[in-house]
Amino acid sequence: MANTEQSKKRARQADARYAVNKARRSRIRTFLRRVEEAIASGDQAVAADALKSAQPELARGVTKGVLHKNTVARKMSRLASRVKALAAKA
Repeated sequence: MANTEQSKKRARQADARYAVNKARRSRIRTFLRRVEEAIASGDQAVAADALKSAQPELARGVTKGVLHKNTVARKMSRLASRVKALAAKA
């Protein structure tokens, strides 16, 4: 348990950061789920729109320190290639 004033303050700050980061992660996962569902539906236009709206959220996750840069780059690349494959399939 925190004893000093400074350690109590740091504990409060950690709790606040945890809540914000948890909300950001949840929001990013929601956008990713929308892209996945659009890809599963097979509609290339809807999937492309979902990907376009998810990309800024993923990038924001990097700038805010919630996700690693390479993780986001990999996710965006793989999703983009899957959306592109829908167009080739149709």
